[in-house]
Amino acid sequence: MPAVLSRLAAILVAACLLFTAQVVTTPQRAAAADPGYLMTHFIGDGATGQQMYFSYSADGLNWTDLNGGGMTLRSTVGTRGVRDPALVRSPDGSKYWIIATDLCIGCGQSWDDSINNASRNLVVWESTDLVTWSQPRLLNVAGAIPDGRNAWAPEAIWNPATNDYVLYWATNATLNGVLKHRIYYARTTDFRTITTPQLYIDRPGTQNIIDTQIVEMPTGVGNYRYVRASGDGQITLEGSNSILGTWTNLGNLSGIGLTGAQVEGPMWMKFRDRNEWTLYLDQYASGRGYMPVTTTNPSVPGTYKLPASGSYNLGGTTKRHGWILNLTAAEDARIQARWANTPAKRLQSFNFQDRYVRHANMDVRIDQNVTNDDAKFRPRPGLTGSGTVSFESVNFPGYYLRHSGYDFQLAYNDGTTQFAADATFRQVAGLADSSWSSFQSYNHPDRYIRHYAYQLKLEPITNATGRGDATFRLTS
Repeated sequence: MPAVLSRLAAILVAACLLFTAQVVTTPQRAAAADPGYLMTHFIGDGATGQQMYFSYSADGLNWTDLNGGGMTLRSTVGTRGVRDPALVRSPDGSKYWIIATDLCIGCGQSWDDSINNASRNLVVWESTDLVTWSQPRLLNVAGAIPDGRNAWAPEAIWNPATNDYVLYWATNATLNGVLKHRIYYARTTDFRTITTPQLYIDRPGTQNIIDTQIVEMPTGVGNYRYVRASGDGQITLEGSNSILGTWTNLGNLSGIGLTGAQVEGPMWMKFRDRNEWTLYLDQYASGRGYMPVTTTNPSVPGTYKLPASGSYNLGGTTKRHGWILNLTAAEDARIQARWANTPAKRLQSFNFQDRYVRHANMDVRIDQNVTNDDAKFRPRPGLTGSGTVSFESVNFPGYYLRHSGYDFQLAYNDGTTQFAADATFRQVAGLADSSWSSFQSYNHPDRYIRHYAYQLKLEPITNATGRGDATFRLTS
């Protein structure tokens, strides 16, 4: 998020083939096939850019966009846009949360709105496996802050001293007669209920602070258990031995030419194979996204080094303020399977070849000459198992073509066996033309996907008209 009002102007200015034949690519792996790193982030303003995106790296410096560069989660609550995500893993690895700013610049909100009268909520997703996520929900964190006007840039860290999470974020509020952004915190165990918000970080005078992220240090590195980096006019470093204790100012990164007027959104990552860290910083002023600043001791500003030219690659999309998770081997395998780069396809009608399958208000039909993302789907391996196919929406990831009462809808995968069966099909030779395809229901094998009065249905096919209605082509 922008650190002060004077920075907003800078931001505004700077800112086919059959399924069986398709090629699925996966990110390049390290030679030893060690687990890699997952970055969750947004990519820019607008209703599409302000959603959740995932990227993968084998070495922590060279990144590949997952899911073909498409969004991986979409907010359908609050402002219907999200920024600044944090990805939180429980200490035992049994649960994950994504928490994000509920904000959509350019989607009916201006920057002035977002500062002075914006959502007091965060958007929260929950998962038990890092790949199947709950529907998003809102968590009100700033509503209890006197004159609290927004809730930006959430982060969270497990606090062993209190056996819960410290959830912290920025809110623009008036305190002691001064209106500005400060960092507040609350404690939570489930990201559903929180304790009463308390002031966490306040800079002198009128200085705003918006972005801050804490990293835990291993024993033997530096003099502090925790180091935090904050965007507060500088990129300020502080150290502490207690998350909710006293923090000591360690200095800033102005010595290597970086200030809060140039970079924001500090994002820590520890290399898994050595005691070296990178502090990713979002070059918002120039619109170039993240760059890695490396160090062998995060608590000592003089150890930070700017990246050499060509030493990193952020992939095909601009990475904006996010979070990096060091994956386990099991998480790595699940992530790459779920978010493989499956090309988006359209389903073209055989007997009305100017019409394509599309969703509209979650209903499914065939319409003429549809080229937008409402008519684009990723043919995924069937939710019930191999040898089948399921169709996931491009612009509503996690939503699939699913029959219910023999009618079709675009529905969110609730993870049930029933949903998987209803959203799975066998791709067979086209009933009207074997060079095309037809799609047989997995759980009603006597029925096929067909259109009737332009609506998508699941019906038995008994005549030539039905065979034409039940024949489609997967095309780009």
